[in-house]
Amino acid sequence: MTSTSTPATGPVPVDAAAADTGELMWTPAWRIRELIEAREISPLEVTEHFLARIEALDPVLHTFRSLDADGARAQARRATEAVTRGDDLGPLHGIPVSVKEHIGVAGLPVWGIGDLPGSRVAAEDAILVERLRRAGAVIVGTTIMPGVGIDPAMPDLAGHPRNPWDTTRVPGTSTAGGAASVAAGMIPVTIGSDGAGSTRLPAALSGIVGLHSSEGRIPSVDFDSPTVTQGGSYGPLTRDVRDTALVMQTLAGPDGRDPFAIRTPAPDYLAGLADGVEGLRFAWTDDFGFAAQHAQPGTPEIITAVRDSTRRFTDLGAQVEQTEESWEDYWPAFKAMTSAYGPPLTVLAFGASHTPASLKAGHELYGRNWDRFERVFASHDLLLSPTLQFTAPTVTEWDTHFKRTEYRHHPTAAYTADTHLFNIYGYPAVSVPCGTVGGLPIALQIIGKPDREALVVRAAYAFLDGRPVAAPLRFA
Repeated sequence: MTSTSTPATGPVPVDAAAADTGELMWTPAWRIRELIEAREISPLEVTEHFLARIEALDPVLHTFRSLDADGARAQARRATEAVTRGDDLGPLHGIPVSVKEHIGVAGLPVWGIGDLPGSRVAAEDAILVERLRRAGAVIVGTTIMPGVGIDPAMPDLAGHPRNPWDTTRVPGTSTAGGAASVAAGMIPVTIGSDGAGSTRLPAALSGIVGLHSSEGRIPSVDFDSPTVTQGGSYGPLTRDVRDTALVMQTLAGPDGRDPFAIRTPAPDYLAGLADGVEGLRFAWTDDFGFAAQHAQPGTPEIITAVRDSTRRFTDLGAQVEQTEESWEDYWPAFKAMTSAYGPPLTVLAFGASHTPASLKAGHELYGRNWDRFERVFASHDLLLSPTLQFTAPTVTEWDTHFKRTEYRHHPTAAYTADTHLFNIYGYPAVSVPCGTVGGLPIALQIIGKPDREALVVRAAYAFLDGRPVAAPLRFA
C-alpha cells in the first residue's frame, strides 16, 4: 500500500468478546445479545444507551428521519420482562435496529415513490420488520434516505446525512443515514435496500459492512419502494460480519405474500461462517473494463490499496488471480431501466424513445456480459473489485459533481460504476472496509454466484476476522 493508506484496524476500544457496557456503542449485536442473555445488561439499558447516543449525535450527522424513542422504550421494557421471566429469547432479543425510511414501520412515516417525506404513515409493518420483531429486535426508528434513494439531486429538508469520518463529507445517498448512524455507533444494525449499490456504497464511504443479497431473498410487498424490483434487494449494514450473518438468518426466506420472493429455503448464514477461505479461488478486476472512465484524481491509489488488501485471502490459503475478462458498460441500459421510477410521463417518454433495434441491442449487451460472468465463475468461486473508486466526497463536491441536471431521477454513472452490474445480473455482493486513504475509508467488494450469499458472507468474515472495523476517531 501507499504511504497514505492504512489497513482496516482502528480505535476499537476492546475485543468484542470481552466488551462490557462501557463500550456498548462499538459492541457488535451478537455480543450485546450474549450480555443480555447472561443478564449482565438489560434490553432497556441497551436501548437507553443507544437513544442517548442518537440524541447526542443526530443534530450533527442528520441520520434519522423518525426516532420513536417512546415506542423503543416500551419494546425494551417488554424485552427486559421476558428476560426476567426466563422466556426463550430470539436471536436479536433486545437489540436496537433501525430501517431505511421507505420500509414500513407501523405508525411511523414512510417514504415511497411519489411521496413527500412524512406525508404518509405506514399502516402496518413490512415483512422484514415483522421478522425483526419476532426475533426480539427493538425498532427505534427510520433513517434518512436522501433523494428517495435514486435521485442524488433531490434536496432533503432534514439536511443531507454527514459522514462521521469527516462531517464536511457525505456518506453517499440512499441508505446514507443508516450507514452513517452505524459507523458512528448510534445503532448496532440498520436495514437498507440496494437497487444499484445503495447498501454497499454508503457502507464503503462510512467504513462499515453492507450486503446486497440476491433479489427476492428477503421478501417484500412494498411495491412503491424505489428498489424492491428491477434488481433491488434488502440487506443489513453492520460493523461486524457475524452481525450480518445473524440478521440474514433472521430476514431471509420465502413469504407467500411476495410473488417475487425466492421460493427455495434460505441458506444457513451462520453454519460454516468461520470455515475460512482456504482452497477457494478469487478473481480480481480493477474496474470491470469500463469503470475507469469515471476515475477521480485519487482513484489509482485507491485501486492499488484495495488490490493490495486482497493479499489477506492469499495469506489465508486462497488463490487470487487477475481476470482477463473485460465487461461492457451497461450504464445506458441501467439508466433507461431506472427511468421507470420517474413520473408517468417520463416512463411514457422512455417507451416512445426506444426502438425494437435499441431494445435488441440492449438485450444482446446483457447476454455478452452474462457470458463473461459465467466464464469467470466457471473457474473461480468469487469475484473481487473495489466497491468504488473514490473516498467520501465533501458536501461541495457532492453538490457539484453528483447533482448535475442530466443525472436526475437515477443514480449517477460514476457513483455506481462498480456496483450496479450486480443488481442487473442478480449476483449477491458485500462491501467490506479494507483500509483508509487520506484518512477516509476504502472498501473491497466480494461478489458471488446467484443465491450464494452464504459464501460471500463467509469470505467477508474471513477477510475481517481479527481485524476490527475502525471507528471514526471523532466519535470513538
